[in-house]
Amino acid sequence: MKNVYITFPKMVAVLSRFVAFTNRHPVIRGMLSYGTIWPTSCIIQQTIAGKTWENYDWMHALRFSLYGALFTAPTLYGWIRISTLMWPTTNLKTSITKAIVEQLTYGPAALICFFFGMSILEGKSVAEAKKEVEAKFLPTWKVGVCVWPVLQTINFNYVSERNRVPVISICSLMWTCFLSYMHELKMKQAGQLQGPILAKSEYVSGRQCKP
Repeated sequence: MKNVYITFPKMVAVLSRFVAFTNRHPVIRGMLSYGTIWPTSCIIQQTIAGKTWENYDWMHALRFSLYGALFTAPTLYGWIRISTLMWPTTNLKTSITKAIVEQLTYGPAALICFFFGMSILEGKSVAEAKKEVEAKFLPTWKVGVCVWPVLQTINFNYVSERNRVPVISICSLMWTCFLSYMHELKMKQAGQLQGPILAKSEYVSGRQCKP
């Protein structure tokens, strides 16, 4: 009991220092969020598609984690910092402006990078990666543009800057799972289910958690 009593305060102290560190470095917090939430969304998508522990594609989940943590989180944090410098005042008008500008600049760029980057990580050629972008970019962007401006307006207007990347990563998880569920449901109702087809849900993963 004595050892447990001694260990617990140490654990609390370590956790407190870790929280303080992530508060000082929001980009690290965002990287940890995306590195955890993205592979989680990938596993949930696979579960919805009918996979189990025996046949989950763990490498696919790992690629999601690496891409989300090392690319999406830092670039999204950079965009949020730039948008804050461009529109330092926080109100509904500037929040709507930021959300719209994002959909016309950062959003499309992040989506293209996602489709291309994930294809390369999967071992596809540059030509195949380009075809992936051409096939999926416009349809997924059209779907996302109906939802993300609203979410980002709320995020910009009500969430502090240091917490915006983690908040978007959570929204990405729910959005990806919702699209995956709706797509699989539609396929089952049509009697055409042939496996996981998650193209539309990839929008979330390509941006913020916008396969």
